[in-house]
Amino acid sequence: MTKQAIGKIQPHQPIAIIRLDDLAHALEISQALLAGGIFMQEFTLTNSHALEALVQVKKELPGELLPGVGTVLDAEVARSAIEAGAEFLVTPAFLPDVITVGRDAGVPVVSGAFTPTEILGAWRAGADLVKVFPSGGVGPAYIKDILGPLPTIPLVPTGGVNLSNCAAFLAAGAYTVAIGSSLVDKEIVRKQDWPALTELARQYVRACAQG
Repeated sequence: MTKQAIGKIQPHQPIAIIRLDDLAHALEISQALLAGGIFMQEFTLTNSHALEALVQVKKELPGELLPGVGTVLDAEVARSAIEAGAEFLVTPAFLPDVITVGRDAGVPVVSGAFTPTEILGAWRAGADLVKVFPSGGVGPAYIKDILGPLPTIPLVPTGGVNLSNCAAFLAAGAYTVAIGSSLVDKEIVRKQDWPALTELARQYVRACAQG
């Protein structure tokens, strides 16, 4: 079983989750994150314009970032995301049909899971990485515990990851981390304070390098 993630989703490089009600400034957000060193960027389908935003940033920033689509809930949506140019797919739960679409297209899938059974099931179904969600309540110790009996599964803690704990998640053995509102802060976006977003991205990159 060949995994697709190697060379694409890189270890200890944070994934920015762009989950916003308004994606009018998607390009500026992507540029600010890139300037701070974060090139893996996930646009979530909780916003109906997410695919449009992805198409825009890929056109304006060709080859500079690895854009993905999150909150992919079924095979049809997975295919639409890939057609729009998604270079990785992220699910909130273990959804085998999405994994199958990704594998068939050669697009990495970060499958959501939480329990040891779900995590192993997602990995055996062909997920490239397993998104442990939500991670905030269980913390880095949970990642370490899971990796005890399942040391070969690359885990991506998501939900509740912030500057104070991201290095600890990586030190516990996580492959990388995904960060949402504590990075792509709605207030920063509202103020269009792109230098502040770039600096926050730099802080996350530095923190993850210490993990």
